Amino acid sequence: MDVRSVDRVREWKSRLAIFAGGFLVFEILSGFAIWLLPFSVTSQVALLVHTALGVLGLVPLAWYLITHWLVYRQALLNHIKLAGYIGTFVLAFCCLSGVVLTVQALAGARIDRTWDAIHLLTTFAVLAFVVPHVALVALRYARSQERAATLWGAIRAYGFNLCLLTAGGALVVFLISYAYEPVRLRRDFDPDYSFRYGNDRPFAPSLARTETSRAMDARSLAGSKSCGTSGCHEQIVYEWEASAHRYAAMDVGFQKIQLDMASQNGSESTRYCGGCHDPISLFSGTKNIFTDVEQLTGLHGYQEGVSCLACHAIRETDLKGNAQYVVSEPARYMFELEYDEAPTSARRLARDFLIRAYPREHVRSLSKTLFKTPEYCAACHKQFIDSERNNVGWVQLQNQYDNWRKSKWNHPGDPTRTIECRECHMPLVDSKDPSAGDAADYNRTPHDGKHRSHRFIAANQFMPQLLKLPGWEEQVQLTEKWLRGELPIPEIAHKWRQGPAVAVELLVPDKAQPGELVELKAVITSNKVGHDFPTGPLDIIQAWIELIVTDGTGREVFSTGKVDRDGFIAPGSFIFKAEPVDQYGNLIDRHNLWEMVGVRHRRALFPGFSDTADFTFVCPEVVAVRQPGGRQSPTEQKSYEFTVPEEARQKLNVVARLNYRKIDQFLLNFITGKPGQLTAPVTEMARVMKTVPIVTD
Repeated sequence: MDVRSVDRVREWKSRLAIFAGGFLVFEILSGFAIWLLPFSVTSQVALLVHTALGVLGLVPLAWYLITHWLVYRQALLNHIKLAGYIGTFVLAFCCLSGVVLTVQALAGARIDRTWDAIHLLTTFAVLAFVVPHVALVALRYARSQERAATLWGAIRAYGFNLCLLTAGGALVVFLISYAYEPVRLRRDFDPDYSFRYGNDRPFAPSLARTETSRAMDARSLAGSKSCGTSGCHEQIVYEWEASAHRYAAMDVGFQKIQLDMASQNGSESTRYCGGCHDPISLFSGTKNIFTDVEQLTGLHGYQEGVSCLACHAIRETDLKGNAQYVVSEPARYMFELEYDEAPTSARRLARDFLIRAYPREHVRSLSKTLFKTPEYCAACHKQFIDSERNNVGWVQLQNQYDNWRKSKWNHPGDPTRTIECRECHMPLVDSKDPSAGDAADYNRTPHDGKHRSHRFIAANQFMPQLLKLPGWEEQVQLTEKWLRGELPIPEIAHKWRQGPAVAVELLVPDKAQPGELVELKAVITSNKVGHDFPTGPLDIIQAWIELIVTDGTGREVFSTGKVDRDGFIAPGSFIFKAEPVDQYGNLIDRHNLWEMVGVRHRRALFPGFSDTADFTFVCPEVVAVRQPGGRQSPTEQKSYEFTVPEEARQKLNVVARLNYRKIDQFLLNFITGKPGQLTAPVTEMARVMKTVPIVTD
């Protein structure tokens, strides 16, 4: 076709040309709006319309470009035509990258940053070449004398129609944004909410607070499972579901002690526990004086405990402890709070698409370097009682942070020697999660294909099994391996010694002679524990030495530290434990810490330190010496005497075990109300065996 015969007026008035131009203008402007405007409903709607129109307009745009090329392909090559060719080339790449990003956001777990960058850069390139191409053509025709008035009128009409189409697209975005009704969140306290500790401290005696000092709707911190059902963080949610963070509020011990505390001191007092165990219920105002004590933990709080957002919405922490942190309500995407929607619902698909295609706000608000610091953990893993609770004065309780800070594991400024909380309790695991990789860690890369486990493996092998949480079998197995020091952590293996987390060495004499006093020593050493061992509430947790001596025939001749059929450890055993007391000297034995003023006995191991349990006996034929029955403090008896039978004097076989369980039997009986029907599992953390030959002159 001869270019001179082309009806240019008709070309400018072509509906296909007008659609293609309006399509490009709206797509470019809406793309820049998504990129530049702050996160809002409008920017999200712009993304949805931008994507939908982009998909629908691809075929008409391609058809126009082909017909346009067929019309002008024989024209002489000049700067205008060259700009058109280059513009078409980069436009093709822009459209291709848009299609790839759309598919990734719909079917994948995340969009690729490279394709995202290509999409943005090619948009600038389209502006740089297509706009000059059209503008120069219009300017040239406007200056020509031939049919100038008619042609210029068509060009102006073309420009007007482009503006009209663009305005129409903007109007669609505005109308959808206006019509969208987000879930209305309740941010005000109930009229009967008790401000017992002052209007400026609505969540006291917990030190946790919200950024606005207002209440937070429970749904604003809930919905953890939706992080997995979206197809993004499935592995992380699976890990979290059996973790201590997840069951922090449904823990049967927490529930019973919370009810006991509320019955004695009023429901507001349970806010002291809520900041760490039950933040969703705390911030939603559930722990109120007029609330039935059986409903202190709301549905979301009970099911989620320390939820994904309860952790990731924290903006500031303090080293004082008792949950001294500040949480802010995270910005939520459209349809995000409607997480009960069916997986195939349009709103559910739109929510997932928005988070993946527009991840900027999701990453900005929920991923922070603060999470990588031990100080972040300190907000909850450090506890004290003060006069506001016990009416007497300040008492330090569990304090994992300062234990670690003062230990051999902390070398400020030298990450190659330091082992931090997350390196132990959140070891790296192979991952396809969108969050895999991390450039901020000294020993990691953005593409290492790993994330930090959200199982938070520590020392509770009891509660996942009792509650039958999803994946509890694996959680218990990993916890027991952790307690024994058998869980491999390759990235820090060179920083600590191999073997048990807490080792036991049995010191015995080379031989024993009848009538001679024989001494045994069990030396317990904390090898791989980053804080006190045991740690946590030592009025609940127990670790102890079980020592069994048998003769050459296998007959037991002495034992200490055995657990009886009712679940109690033998009186006088060597136990790592604390015995807190109230102001009258009475033992705190129901975890009623609000009455605690001090301890009458405490035994624990500081990181890298050792303790010794001594045992003695006379060999042989000496009447056994035992103290009277009844429960005894570990400080009251550490020496024992026993008789070796005449027929088995050749040797003594000595076995020493370090045992651990999460909860004392007396407290467990109180919690369940059914003595003897439930006992906590015992994990053998370390074992050592020695033989003592008996020599007779």
